[in-house]
Amino acid sequence: MNKIAIIGSGSWGVAIGNHLADTGCDVRIWSFSEKERDMINEEHKSPFMPDVKLNPTMLCSCDIEYIVNDSDIIFHVTPSKFTRDTFKTYKDFVGNKPIIICSKGFEDATLSTLDTVIKEELPTARVGALSGPSYATEVIKKIPTAVILASKDDEILEEVSTLLSNEYMRIYKSRDVIGVEVGGALKNIIAFCAGICTELDLGTNAQSALITRGLAEIARLGVKMGGNIETFYGLSGLGDLILTCSSDESRNRRAGRLIGRGLSIEEARKEIGMTIESVDNIQIAKKLSNKYDIDMPIVNAVYDVLFNGLTPIEAGKQLMTRELKFE
Repeated sequence: MNKIAIIGSGSWGVAIGNHLADTGCDVRIWSFSEKERDMINEEHKSPFMPDVKLNPTMLCSCDIEYIVNDSDIIFHVTPSKFTRDTFKTYKDFVGNKPIIICSKGFEDATLSTLDTVIKEELPTARVGALSGPSYATEVIKKIPTAVILASKDDEILEEVSTLLSNEYMRIYKSRDVIGVEVGGALKNIIAFCAGICTELDLGTNAQSALITRGLAEIARLGVKMGGNIETFYGLSGLGDLILTCSSDESRNRRAGRLIGRGLSIEEARKEIGMTIESVDNIQIAKKLSNKYDIDMPIVNAVYDVLFNGLTPIEAGKQLMTRELKFE
């Protein structure tokens, strides 16, 4: 029986843990919250998915050493901005265990992808990244899902993809860790914009244009950072983009709708009740576009909406009246 450590008790961490518990793994989840720990252990529920019954064999603890020490594989699923600080608390217990990054984002201070953050803290770490179109509730309900696992370590690709795969979870493999991470992080920004478009009732023409041109921006930056162009037309790029832009199951799209309704960032955070990766990533994407000298008009527009007082309607006009060019 594989012993699995899940670092993070949010909806996606719980969903991965539940999936692996259903396949017969010994799953232990770390949470910083005693309330979440008790709800998982005693009620077999998550506060983020209160209507879903979880596998009762999963154990949750606030003792991260206990969770990691006896595990075979670690799935790191904290919000991206907490990745380094959380990893520091358990890196001494990792040893040779594979660490699968399931968070989607960058580190603000360094503009680094999360695999780089882990490697900086533990140069010997064996790292992979799991990404792609996957709502937590659908995974728990065993609705067919396909995601991508990226690693430069062939043993991780073989072992973890086999572990996760079954008749309702299909894993594709990749060695393009940077591309998979960049696609997973930046799609949240476009989903946020899709939420604004939806709230302003801009129609499906605008949504389609947003997704298409948003993908072009993601790919331009991702390739400049070292990713492969093909990756952005796969599950962690186009696939995840379609998912998060198309449904209010996405907290990033819901957050965009709240901004489109006139709420402030803080009001949107309170309303959503979970980490909104897109808001943090918008600021980071703006910095990355400047660092790599990449034209990202959608990112620039939504940045100005959030931080420079531009209205969503004016942002749309600016995007539509830019200089005409070839696609």
